[in-house]
Amino acid sequence: DETVEGLRHRSLPVFSVQYHPEASAGPHDSHYLFQRFRETIDEYRAATARP
Repeated sequence: DETVEGLRHRSLPVFSVQYHPEASAGPHDSHYLFQRFRETIDEYRAATARP
C-alpha cells in the first residue's frame, strides 16, 4: 500500500520505524532494527572517543 513505515535521517544518526509486529509475528522480526541501533551506538562512540 506504499505506506511509509520507516525513516532515516541523511546526516544525523537518527532512524525510526512504525509497524505492526503482530502482522507477521516471529522472534527475530525486529532483530535488524536492534542490530542497526547497536551499530549506530558503536559508530557514535568511535567518532567521539577521546584520544
